[in-house]
Amino acid sequence: MTESVRLAKRVVALTGCSRREAEQYIEGGWVRVDGQVVEEPQFMVDAQTVELDPGARLIPTEPATLVLHKPVGYDAGNGPNPASALVTPATRSADDASGVRPLKRHLQRLLSPLALPTEASGLLIFTQDWRVTRKLSEDIDRVEQEFEVDISGELIPNGLALLNHGLRFNNYAMPPIKVSWQSEQRLRFAFKGLQPTQIEPMCQAVGLKVLAMKRLRVGRIPLAKLPPGQWRYLAPGERI
Repeated sequence: MTESVRLAKRVVALTGCSRREAEQYIEGGWVRVDGQVVEEPQFMVDAQTVELDPGARLIPTEPATLVLHKPVGYDAGNGPNPASALVTPATRSADDASGVRPLKRHLQRLLSPLALPTEASGLLIFTQDWRVTRKLSEDIDRVEQEFEVDISGELIPNGLALLNHGLRFNNYAMPPIKVSWQSEQRLRFAFKGLQPTQIEPMCQAVGLKVLAMKRLRVGRIPLAKLPPGQWRYLAPGERI
């Protein structure tokens, strides 16, 4: 019987590379065992067929950032119905044009630094990259968010101007933002320095009731035509 060995050791024997290089090949998704990609260097093999992809490259595995179209009813954090449960290999958009090679490790240890209310839908960002986490938390006041908001009710006189600049809550003046009509029942909000949860009380203050909210954009990252419940990679050249 063939003695079981770590996959990394088998790759070393197969290619003549160093152990660290073997681990990089495996972690990069370049190694197959009996035709199936295995990403764990410690995976034990014996008589199985081990193959290195002819196009294999020794490049570091970069942390992934994903864009999800969150449907209504999913929690952006760790609530009872987390949106993270939607991020699976099966829900990746067929139109993902990022060019990123999908790896199992990309779907692990994901954080969602920028909140989105459970009752709202739209763009939600998951990341493994500390730089993106900092951008969407510590530096979020410099990043513009865009929402479309379906409303009902009758706007009070000068209500649109108040939404743009003039409302106060708890003696705190809201910062200037951009609010405009998209249709008779829909407003567009674009703002920095606000939380999405502040949209509803702002609307209530001018006589409107929020029926639905969707985040369309975070910085330079649009939701575009991403279907609800599906996700795509943030391409290497995209910047928030």
